[in-house]
Amino acid sequence: MPGSAPPRQNRSSSAAVLAVRLISGWRAHFARSGQSRTATPPPTAAMLERVSFQGGLTSGWSVLGRLGGRTHVEDVLDLMARSDEAAALPRLGGMARVDGVVIVSERYWALARRNGDLREGKMPAQDGWVCRLPLLRGLVRLGVAFVPLLRGSGVARPAERVLFGGALLAPVGLSLLPAGMQLVGGIALALGLAAWLFRGRTLNLHGAEHRAIAAAERRQMTSTWDGKTHPPRFSRRCGTNFALLALALAAVLYAFVPLARDSFLSLPLSLGVLALTMEIWIVLQSAKTRAGIVFLLPGLAMQRLTTREPTLFETRLALRAAASVLRRELG
Repeated sequence: MPGSAPPRQNRSSSAAVLAVRLISGWRAHFARSGQSRTATPPPTAAMLERVSFQGGLTSGWSVLGRLGGRTHVEDVLDLMARSDEAAALPRLGGMARVDGVVIVSERYWALARRNGDLREGKMPAQDGWVCRLPLLRGLVRLGVAFVPLLRGSGVARPAERVLFGGALLAPVGLSLLPAGMQLVGGIALALGLAAWLFRGRTLNLHGAEHRAIAAAERRQMTSTWDGKTHPPRFSRRCGTNFALLALALAAVLYAFVPLARDSFLSLPLSLGVLALTMEIWIVLQSAKTRAGIVFLLPGLAMQRLTTREPTLFETRLALRAAASVLRRELG
């Protein structure tokens, strides 16, 4: 009928034809130029992704894998197989970006972008005496978590680093506001920062980040890459849980402690709230009892808004970043 969608089989066939033409054109170029395959770069990630999303192929990287020789994706698969068999793995965290996924451990970080780019770096050492003191260690851990964003390493663009740095220093400005406006300003700042962090496809990549970390913890990285298993996109260690705990603690403090409304004390009290929240959060992450998990339920519920179901391509982006970190951790 006019205007009806074409059959699914035709769309898959079109994708397969497009993939064959892509490979044939690439090989024809080598035949004309007489160059080796390694002399010319492969098709861009954007071209491969376009093929994968039109149906017929599970991922654009599978096209590259059929061209012969060892590819980067094979190295990633080997590393994930090693990780699935490892007796112990380092604890992973992460952060979704508008164009990719950042995965971190205590020592390393990696950013896998949608355009195929992979950036790697080291995290600052956390072995000083400050890192062992209650409350202070929470502030150190919180600051270190944003190192991949604030460094000039390509994770965030210069304008984004300035904006994010301004958001971190905003509590100083809020402390100068009248007492009745501080809480309102803090909530407005939190909402604005959340809107900036979760723009575009970030919600889907946020879900992919959680899924990749859960796959590593469950030793299901290979099966998750293949799309055979689907670890949850919700995480007890998500920053959403931390943010809600901090806001709840700040609201209680503001409502029942008159000193919290003093402009001169608002900044140190804010730092105290963050430090105390981090201590509580660390305990709740390992909680086994129902009473402990109850405190995380609001954050887990909020993740239904801050995450979306990722595509297989987006999940593989996060897995690629996780594999980069684990490769350096495992040696």
